[in-house]
Amino acid sequence: MADSEFRTGNRLKLLRSGAEYFPALLAAIASARHFVHLETYIFADDAAGRMIARALMDAAASGVRTRVIVDGFGSKRYFGSLRERLLNAGVELLIYRPDLTPWNLKRSRLRRLHRKIAVIDGAVGFVGGINIIDDMNTPGHTPPRHDYAVRVEGPLLEPLTEEADRLWRLVAWANFRQRWMGDTRHTGDYSVKGTQRAALVVRDNLHHRSDIEDAYLAAIEAAREEIILACAYFFPGVRFRHALMNAAARGVRVILLLQGRVEYALLHYASRALYGALLDARVQIVEYRKSFLHAKVAVIDGRWATVGSSNIDPFSLLLAREANIVVDDETFARELRDSLIEHMREGAAPVEREHWHKQPLMTRVRIWIAYGIARFLIGWFGYGGKH
Repeated sequence: MADSEFRTGNRLKLLRSGAEYFPALLAAIASARHFVHLETYIFADDAAGRMIARALMDAAASGVRTRVIVDGFGSKRYFGSLRERLLNAGVELLIYRPDLTPWNLKRSRLRRLHRKIAVIDGAVGFVGGINIIDDMNTPGHTPPRHDYAVRVEGPLLEPLTEEADRLWRLVAWANFRQRWMGDTRHTGDYSVKGTQRAALVVRDNLHHRSDIEDAYLAAIEAAREEIILACAYFFPGVRFRHALMNAAARGVRVILLLQGRVEYALLHYASRALYGALLDARVQIVEYRKSFLHAKVAVIDGRWATVGSSNIDPFSLLLAREANIVVDDETFARELRDSLIEHMREGAAPVEREHWHKQPLMTRVRIWIAYGIARFLIGWFGYGGKH
């Protein structure tokens, strides 16, 4: 990444899953005096969702301008009655691409709002991968859900606030909500709060189509000692795979912490078509099987770290709006690395190269059929049509 994209003087706090994220978010909303902005892919009508909704409604009742954007697909089956309750309480609510229907085969249908951002008074912000859904709400999977977010104070709040305002104006215009397009720009406290250096990196389908992937690739190509990448959904393209394999070839220890449980069968089996080549290149693959891994993070050489919403798959890298924070700080990177090592030690199992190449024929057939279907869908939804 260009040095100019980084802001120094930040105070960052790593938050592990909803157990740490939601109390921090609630405290920030309760302290709001001017505005609250929240973006999320899923806003669930469960214990955590109702708790956050109540805080938002209380903020609106006290005169704080309170804005929420949710994705039309991600929140469709989770939102429940919260939508009307928020609107009735004076919370300004927008739906990102609300017109999704099951029979819609347009290539743009999967261009979703997948990022998770919150900004309060331009003084406190949050970036990460945690939706507004309870850690124990994991239908079909063993709870809890494991993910990360970062609480931000300092100069990084300036681009974060600008990005939040930019998307609000865009979605308000697309939803013909001109009455919400007036005074949407906010200022905040962007003064020095600490010593940490970080950058906000976003992905969209216009000006920032590959920024998150490019940030990953630059860091991987510069790695000299170790790469630890944890990802819920892992199906990278050729450039990303080659970057990891080239790093391993030059002696870098490359560890992939991936979801071992089946959530989406097609992606689960398709991603395993990549295992053989990665293992042959001495990339270590560790599958988390204890519960539900939802993390989208990485630590490189004990200093470079990223936390965000972007998986390493076509949905995140080719289609969705995403947001990651990239941190250049040894203390932050060490804390994240320690957390990942703990997850690997307590709930993960390595994929052994020799065992992998001796899988039953039917397992290999299932994997390669899934891979072929996934490649076709990537070509259809990911590359065609207007963006």
